[in-house]
Amino acid sequence: MDAATAFATAPKPTPALFNPSASSPLSHSSLRLPVRGPRRGRPLRALQSPSQPRDVSHHDVVVVGAGIVGLAIARHLLLHTPLSVAVADAAVPCSGATGAGQGYIWMSHRTPGSDTWELAVRSKQLWEELAAEVDGQGGGGARERLGWMRTGSLLVGRTSEELATLEERTKALSQAGIQAEFLSTTSLHALEPALCVGKDGGAMFLPQDCQIDAFQAVSLIEKTNNSYSPEGRYVELFNDPAMSLIRSDVTGTIEAVQTSQNILYGRKAIVIASGAWTRSLWHNFLEPASTLDIPVKPRKGHLLVLENFDKLKLNHGLMEVGYVGHQVAKLNSISVASESGDDEHGSSSISMTATLDTKGNLVLGSSREFKGFSREVDKSIVKCIWERAGEFFPAMRDVPLDSIDKNMQIRIGHRPYISMKADVASISVPDGKPVIGFVPDLPNVLIATGHEGSGLTLALGTAEMVTDMIVGNPGKVDFSPFSIKNRF
Repeated sequence: MDAATAFATAPKPTPALFNPSASSPLSHSSLRLPVRGPRRGRPLRALQSPSQPRDVSHHDVVVVGAGIVGLAIARHLLLHTPLSVAVADAAVPCSGATGAGQGYIWMSHRTPGSDTWELAVRSKQLWEELAAEVDGQGGGGARERLGWMRTGSLLVGRTSEELATLEERTKALSQAGIQAEFLSTTSLHALEPALCVGKDGGAMFLPQDCQIDAFQAVSLIEKTNNSYSPEGRYVELFNDPAMSLIRSDVTGTIEAVQTSQNILYGRKAIVIASGAWTRSLWHNFLEPASTLDIPVKPRKGHLLVLENFDKLKLNHGLMEVGYVGHQVAKLNSISVASESGDDEHGSSSISMTATLDTKGNLVLGSSREFKGFSREVDKSIVKCIWERAGEFFPAMRDVPLDSIDKNMQIRIGHRPYISMKADVASISVPDGKPVIGFVPDLPNVLIATGHEGSGLTLALGTAEMVTDMIVGNPGKVDFSPFSIKNRF
């Protein structure tokens, strides 16, 4: 799953508090102030305690959130503009959402012509360019420094209905310029001998699809960002949660972010890239009378990582065709039980995803459920993921799950899911695209969130788009589908 999930062993938040960062639950609850804005039209001031003086610094752009999206935005600004950047986060990079995805940079589950299609195509191109650049620098190349592998992807089906879907998708992607091939059961078995899809099964094969390792990718991006620190263009402030926005006494515009330890002025822009925590953070930032609501919800996921698992050898990344429904589900094809917007229902869905990482670990997913910000491991979900994988890989069926506990890592995290209320029975359905754009009436504040399970895939394209917005470029990808205005 391209979804970002966080390590289950990470510190667990107090249930009533939410972290205003893209990477982990709030670990500094003692610093969380009941910040509320004043009435509309009056300055929004930082609340400061004399015993806790805050350092003040000035930058061109301040980014709240050090997940892959926030760090990539900083990188693109540093590489392609003369602007200075500060990044603040309540934790550290990869301690939360970004650090646990399967790392798919795939087109197989994208839909040509959808609102996110051009962004996905552009973002994948940027990842390809980065990998080529790193390969050219030596030092182990993109595999060692980025976790880059051109594994190719297999979207697999087991029924005649799924086969028809795969044939249709293969045709659509091919017409859109993506190298795609439909495989019968026999051809599929030649590529993946361990996989069993039955006599009615088959797959779509995209040989150009790739994967990365989030930890290695973030390390590389951070190294690039920090290379600009000596010249005073980059500052990163971790374990320092954002608390409020500061409004100018003179102009009334937002001019700074107050964190628990700092006041960060942003001359040109303030970017909120705080993932699943954007909504709670935004509510803290604005006065109670504000009508703007960004409907970002935490969509919890489990991921299993097995070390030294020699029962199964994979040659490609695999995903069952049912996974696509997580991304492009329509009202008439989704189950209220699996897609309900009511967190308290705790409903869940499981789709088989499997790959090997650069270390040879078997990575299995994936689950999706609405459980608020719970970080508890659900053993029943883990069991379902294991059993679902066993339906596709016979070699796993005779391996008891409890026999591999010592070699299994379970990751938990929250995808930033954008939901919209449909007209029918107020059912919450996927919006299907992130929010990337300026906030109406706050011309220097941007939001970049809602990538759901595509944060890694779309990060570089999002970073380019945000940079273009800030400097006033027309952009290589149309901004309008991701705009906040008139959307919520």
